[in-house]
Amino acid sequence: MLHLTLRQLDIFSAVARHGSTVAAAEAVGLSQSATSAALQQLETGLGVQLFERVGRHLVLNDAGRALLPQAQSLLEQARGIEQAFGPHGQGLPVRLRAAASTTVGSYVLPSVLAALARSHPHISVDVRIGNTREVAQAVEALEADVGLIEGSSHWAGLAVQRWMQDELVIVAAPQDPLCQAARDKPLGVGVLRQARWLLREEGSGTREMVEHALLPRLQQLPAAAVLGSSEAIARCVAQGLGISCLPRVLVQAMLDDGSLVVLPTALPRMERHFSIVQRAGKHASPALQAFTQACAAHARALQP
Repeated sequence: MLHLTLRQLDIFSAVARHGSTVAAAEAVGLSQSATSAALQQLETGLGVQLFERVGRHLVLNDAGRALLPQAQSLLEQARGIEQAFGPHGQGLPVRLRAAASTTVGSYVLPSVLAALARSHPHISVDVRIGNTREVAQAVEALEADVGLIEGSSHWAGLAVQRWMQDELVIVAAPQDPLCQAARDKPLGVGVLRQARWLLREEGSGTREMVEHALLPRLQQLPAAAVLGSSEAIARCVAQGLGISCLPRVLVQAMLDDGSLVVLPTALPRMERHFSIVQRAGKHASPALQAFTQACAAHARALQP
């Protein structure tokens, strides 16, 4: 248990500078009696006298001279903390713990982190990648300060904030027979039901969004293969092993270089959203606010 306070050390330092409790009281904005009481409490707590009285002045004794530089050092550190977290300060170096689902962590988060590093260089972010379920569990268990997921969270203990939109597209290799069939007319429900679908694993946000978008129309979505990575699915599709429904943000580079194509279908446009999740009731520190603001700025920059 501590027997001294920063306020007591501040008063001690003021008395040492000004030589009396009267002058020190004026300097620290207290009454003379409150200043004398605080100094007495400090001496009682330390079990030592710090000043000798010489006439009307208080002069440091050997114990006081030993304490003064340590007290001044602590007070300087305290002022530094106040300035760092004040309205014009940049804050102390902070390490945030973020969790992100695979697509967001691989294809969206790097741009957010780059912007955050430019605007708030004192903030570092440790990132763990997992599927949406794993991200939500990490945030709920306070193993991560914030999570970025695809779709929504069904965990009651989490606060969910919609972040940005992304399109889901059905892709195939250019040499896939379905590409040839789609040249005549967009693929209908019957053809899509019979296709070889490559899907993510259960618990993946992408899998959930794909099922939400397609099952009401196809009634079934048989998986020719299940893979734990959307990027792996895209590469398998490019090798002609089947088709898949994937986020445009993930496959855009492969669409641009021609290794994948978007299959024309009779289905309406499919969109999903990314979300920011935090534990419900969690206090948002300045660093966490800066992180979510960087996410919002990235979303705004992508709007047409």
